[in-house]
Amino acid sequence: MSLPQFKLLRPRTLEEALSLLAKHSDRVVAGDSPARVPLAHNVRIVAGGTDLIPSMRQKLFEPQYVLDIRHITGLKGVREQQGSGVEIGALTSLTAIEHSDLLRRRYPVLTEAAATVASPLLRNMGTMGGNICLDTRCLWYNQSLTWRKGCGFCIKKDGDLCHVAPGGTKCWAAFSGDTPPALLCLNAEIEIASTSGVRRLPLRDFYTGDGVSYRTLQPNELVTRVFLPESSADYRGVYRKLRVRGSIDYPLAGVAVVMKRSNGHVDDARLAITAVNPAPVMVKGASELLAGKIVDEALSEAVGDLAAKTAKPLTTSALTPEYRREMIRVFTKRAVLEAASN
Repeated sequence: MSLPQFKLLRPRTLEEALSLLAKHSDRVVAGDSPARVPLAHNVRIVAGGTDLIPSMRQKLFEPQYVLDIRHITGLKGVREQQGSGVEIGALTSLTAIEHSDLLRRRYPVLTEAAATVASPLLRNMGTMGGNICLDTRCLWYNQSLTWRKGCGFCIKKDGDLCHVAPGGTKCWAAFSGDTPPALLCLNAEIEIASTSGVRRLPLRDFYTGDGVSYRTLQPNELVTRVFLPESSADYRGVYRKLRVRGSIDYPLAGVAVVMKRSNGHVDDARLAITAVNPAPVMVKGASELLAGKIVDEALSEAVGDLAAKTAKPLTTSALTPEYRREMIRVFTKRAVLEAASN
């Protein structure tokens, strides 16, 4: 499948990128009104391109402009901020995350999650920011134009029907990034920039839980940095992922766990899941259930049951919802036991 026609823009600085984004992400409304309205699909941002390019080939996106931000060097790298944690540039490759000695030592759940993304070649291309902003996925959406036209389209693209939840008005396309659940467990924050300035917010507030408008990112905004707080450092971390093949595939269910213990008891623990909801989500109640306890089979099973109740998988992937929910339960139990093993 060929790419649609577009104009490639290649800024060299963040300021230039934001200016181009502001210029091409809005338009003047036809008629007498001078007002400007958002045009979300007029420009798309490419960093690694591992998700955008296939989607453009499928005619899911047909932007007039593609903004290539790969050459903005100031948005690359992992930097320790003395006494305040770690800063990660949004253009840092997933390979760099995977092999960072600093992250492996202090935030190991993130390096584990990054190591499971796709294949080594795709991790070389894919970026931290791209994985955070990954589009939601569904069997009815991630298909060719001909296939989608034959099915009458769907609520996420060109239609008004959700094929996995008929009669509903919400899109249940699943978020399928691997690093965000790890970042949620670490209480990560992200920086978002535009020509109007910079804002910073907890990653948990970035996702909406809707498969279409799945993130709180305006068309003229760009994710620029990720911040890992010092308070989340040195937790034991585990990430477990279900996929059809041992590499390349997106997660069909994913579980991230971080834990800190003393004298065999859990001081603090956090749990997040991915690929079974329209957003990566923290499992509410898991921290309270584990706090002060010694982890054993019964406790880990109880946490697994809680995670399974949080998971809301539908028929958005090749595996059944029932199986994916059960694997959330199984992976949670295993991850909790492993996190408590050292």
